[in-house]
Amino acid sequence: MEIFDVAIVGGGPAGSSCAAFCALAGLQTLVLERERFPREKVCGDCLNPSSWPVLERLALTRRVLDLPHSKLSSVEFIAIDGHKVVVDLPTGDDCEISVKRSLFDDLVLRRAREVGALVREETVVTALDHNGDWKIATAASEDFHARALIAADGRNSTVARLRNLLPQNFGKRIVLQFLREGYSGQAPVNKTELNLCLVGTPPTISRLRQWAQSHFEIAANQPWRTITPLTRAPVPCARENLLFIGDAARVVEPFTGEGIYYALRSGELAADAIAKIVRGKDRQLALREFARDCAEIYRGRLWINRLARAAVLSPRLASFFIQAARVEPIFRSLTTKIATPKL
Repeated sequence: MEIFDVAIVGGGPAGSSCAAFCALAGLQTLVLERERFPREKVCGDCLNPSSWPVLERLALTRRVLDLPHSKLSSVEFIAIDGHKVVVDLPTGDDCEISVKRSLFDDLVLRRAREVGALVREETVVTALDHNGDWKIATAASEDFHARALIAADGRNSTVARLRNLLPQNFGKRIVLQFLREGYSGQAPVNKTELNLCLVGTPPTISRLRQWAQSHFEIAANQPWRTITPLTRAPVPCARENLLFIGDAARVVEPFTGEGIYYALRSGELAADAIAKIVRGKDRQLALREFARDCAEIYRGRLWINRLARAAVLSPRLASFFIQAARVEPIFRSLTTKIATPKL
């Protein structure tokens, strides 16, 4: 019976980057992904400049830029009455881009496979048993065994559910447009396709769709991809030898384009922690360092996400701030902070 050093549930950017870093560190690495890539993903499709250093360490920078993408030069905030505030984004090699998640995620997963990770797509995890090592049962009646387990399976994490960890209350510009019914985010992902995100509450989402169909001439039978709820209480990022990364940790609001960076970076941090444990470092110390480093990447930035969420839930209030010319420097400061690369 083969026992992997680490099994990763979920093959998105968090799971794939973690798998690649684990494999590069010489660990026997397994990725279990329920879908077959490439697949579509609900996302704003924006890649924050903070992602470039991680992608460079994965030797993926050039390959990402070879994908169809748009270099984003500005952010345009539009109030309910049509008033606009335009903020320029940084330019140069570290600029913000938009790229289809189906293409980006497939690229990172292929990189994990290239450097030695075993990737099993269309594999659904159905049960977990922890007795020193992890026994992972799947819908295909195939079991896997691993010394450490990493949950990278998104906001509705199957791993968290199986371990009873879920809380009980269950062109070149980005346009962030506030409407009476909620919020619309728009970004071109190549020369012919536009990413359109709508965020609203259950009573307003149907009217948001009607607005989008009229505004963008979308056919009434156009399929929509949805995620709900928008926010949930976070899950502790480290428990015993189980780590949660990316959206599975349920920390970040999906408004600022930083979600992919957090996924990539938390995957890298988890790989480093598992490598230390496998090589004999004190487990509790490695897990504490992982938790500390995860907290550090969010420090001083989550309040921006909370502001964005509040703006979506109260678009009239957000519109008031956009209309007030004196707060334009605040929008510029926020945008600069969000789009500033991190190592």
